[in-house]
Amino acid sequence: MSAVTGFADRLIAWQKAAGRHDLPWQNTRDPYRIWLSEIMLQQTQVATVIPYFQRFVARFLTLRALADASPDVVIEHWAGLGYYARARHLHRCAQQVVAVHAGKLPDSAAQLRTLPGIGRSTAAAIAVFAFGRRAAILDGNVKRVLCRHFGIASNAGQTAVERELWTLAEELLPQADCETYTQGLMDLGATVCTHARPRCGECPLAETCQALLSGRQADLPAARPRAKLPDRRATFVLISDGQRLLLERRPPNGLWGGLLVPPEGDPATVVAHLGLQVEWQRDLPPLRHAFTHFRLTMEPVLCRVPPQFNAAEARLTWIPLGEVAGAGVPAPVRKLIEQLAGAVD
Repeated sequence: MSAVTGFADRLIAWQKAAGRHDLPWQNTRDPYRIWLSEIMLQQTQVATVIPYFQRFVARFLTLRALADASPDVVIEHWAGLGYYARARHLHRCAQQVVAVHAGKLPDSAAQLRTLPGIGRSTAAAIAVFAFGRRAAILDGNVKRVLCRHFGIASNAGQTAVERELWTLAEELLPQADCETYTQGLMDLGATVCTHARPRCGECPLAETCQALLSGRQADLPAARPRAKLPDRRATFVLISDGQRLLLERRPPNGLWGGLLVPPEGDPATVVAHLGLQVEWQRDLPPLRHAFTHFRLTMEPVLCRVPPQFNAAEARLTWIPLGEVAGAGVPAPVRKLIEQLAGAVD
């Protein structure tokens, strides 16, 4: 049997018997919920996405409700999920759909690709799951499945290799039951043909998998060469009156755009600019966080101020200490703020 023969049929049969069928965005044709899930799932695991997805749809019941919300509110409900450009694109996309498409997402992959934040694979997934279209996907999990099964040894991120994988993905599409096939590809890559320790004994494609037959599962797909991440340092000034924490909203673009974070900079300069009277200050343990393109060492300095101080600038806001964890702060900053427990007394 060749690697192509029966590929789709075996995958469809396996998905029906062993795939995932009860995710919050499944068993629906609602384009809004499917689109939202596909955006959230970009570079993020299912287990991480589920609680965010559920909270998001509870707050923004419809695409129009999302379009009508302020950017700050949208970002706050995305806080902690990372890759915040996705949230900004999501909001812009909702507004464009309302303005141009009467509040309804287009039903073809080609039209979907014209919207903010929707690339080729995401557009195909939405078209398949929401509108029953026949379209090929090629996310990271699918690239891994195809590279291993067909013995493609080159780096899947190279332009020529990606073009080859797109051609292969389109050739493998079944004429019918494309929704089950597409879900099967996603499920196989996420749960069986995983990056580390693939469970080849459970794979419906094992009989014709070139990586398994040659013992190269750990080598395929070829790893992308990684450049050494540069290191950066930043000081965050945690200003508290013992009951509240002073946070500022970041500009819309850039790192943590639109989110609430403690003021950044030299503590003396920050407090002087705000006209603060500091009762005492204390250095807290640093926290390190790796982003996609750099590593950041965050150095927090706690400054205790009298409770009478009120923020005069619109971008600044006081948040009660007990509510900070639920505010729109990025996950690394949330960890930074957790050090305040017992330090503000």
